[in-house]
Amino acid sequence: MKKIYTIGICTTSQALFKETGLDKLIKGKGGFEFQDIKFEKVTPAQLEEMKKMAGTYEALFSRRAIKYKEWKLKDKHLTEKDYRQYILDEYTFLKRPVIIMDDKIFVGSEKKTVAAIKRELQ
Repeated sequence: MKKIYTIGICTTSQALFKETGLDKLIKGKGGFEFQDIKFEKVTPAQLEEMKKMAGTYEALFSRRAIKYKEWKLKDKHLTEKDYRQYILDEYTFLKRPVIIMDDKIFVGSEKKTVAAIKRELQ
């Protein structure tokens, strides 16, 4: 399976796609399915699959989301159950992009993640 979870207008994700060459694979015949999580919410089953691959819900949780600050989540002790529920309730809490390539998952846009995606696509 090749799948990408992000928000269509996310400029960070778009830059990552361009840098790694994923932009051509999404639009071309690369076999990637694209899910805009703003309009097609992540299902509990999809999130569970991501968690199995990433190890924890926390690894999938974005602390950069504006609502993380607005809701004062920084001041709370969040559990795995909390991370799961926040991601399911509010799409902005899923760290973006999440890219699944067969048995590998790439979460976020850090330099090491971009490098790992490039290696995987070679």
